[in-house]
Amino acid sequence: MVLIMGAKLRFLSEKTKIFHFSLSIFHFIYYLCTKLGVIRLNDDMSNRKKGPRSRRGMQVVTLCISTTMVLILLGMVVFSVLSARNLSAHMKENLTMTIILKDSVSVNDAHLMCRDLYHRPYSHNIDYISKEQAQREQVKELGSDPSEFLGFNPFPATLEVQLKSDYANRDSLKWIVKEMKKDERVSDISYMEDLMDKVNRNLSRVSVVLLVLAVLLTFVSFSLISNTVRLSVYARRFVIHTMKLVGASWGFIRRPFLKQAIWIGVIAAILAIIVLGACVYGLFLTQPGIEEVVTWEVLAITAGSVLLFGIVITALCAWLAVNKFLKMTAGELYKI
Repeated sequence: MVLIMGAKLRFLSEKTKIFHFSLSIFHFIYYLCTKLGVIRLNDDMSNRKKGPRSRRGMQVVTLCISTTMVLILLGMVVFSVLSARNLSAHMKENLTMTIILKDSVSVNDAHLMCRDLYHRPYSHNIDYISKEQAQREQVKELGSDPSEFLGFNPFPATLEVQLKSDYANRDSLKWIVKEMKKDERVSDISYMEDLMDKVNRNLSRVSVVLLVLAVLLTFVSFSLISNTVRLSVYARRFVIHTMKLVGASWGFIRRPFLKQAIWIGVIAAILAIIVLGACVYGLFLTQPGIEEVVTWEVLAITAGSVLLFGIVITALCAWLAVNKFLKMTAGELYKI
């Protein structure tokens, strides 16, 4: 009963933390929306002309939503590329190279060899399997003990070496094996060369596909956000021309558009990070052990990339769109 109550209290405390975190995010987005003018705090708003402002507010909301969707896709690609890199390293480091020791090698000599190998740049992990341990494992698998009718233990002591991902390839293995075979304590070395080549080949193909997808999606994202920002600036092209006629500098005219675009990029990036974070949280709940591939470094880089893309792309698109209308004459503005 006490355990059940404790579990309920922990569950409620986690729900409370999630609620407070969501509330703080909502307050921050509400503040950003008030800064952008999407939400007005004045009570006498009903006495004002709502038409232009409400349309402008809807344009900002539309731009924010479309930018959020694009940033979610962009964040998924960044997350996939980084996770694929970690998965590649994880799979390579799980490939094992077996060093078979001679029967004359004592346990102390084997441990000394392990210590020496640990200091090599290519070693990731080393496990020593003694003759007795190898015999127990084989008896467990075969169901019978060969030493009962042979009169001796036929299984040699071995070292299971897991290489670092940068050395898990055919070229590196050649000189590693050549170096190890010079040791008099080594009887033979075995490793699955075909499997290693197949893993490297498949991982290279996946990396190329993800890289091409990332480049294409970046281009598509820029095009979509650019079109959305251009439509928003297009609705205010005569305001830009009027400011130019009264003597305002181009930098002064661009400033409010860039400021609004940056705030929209920040809001869209935060919303995209929240959506991606919820997806990753669900992934952690449904796929145990995924933390070996999806590390905090991957999550931080993904969130930073989404925020950076959101600010840079929206600001750049706004700068290009405003410059386009600044260069036009009044006659050209009426023709477009």
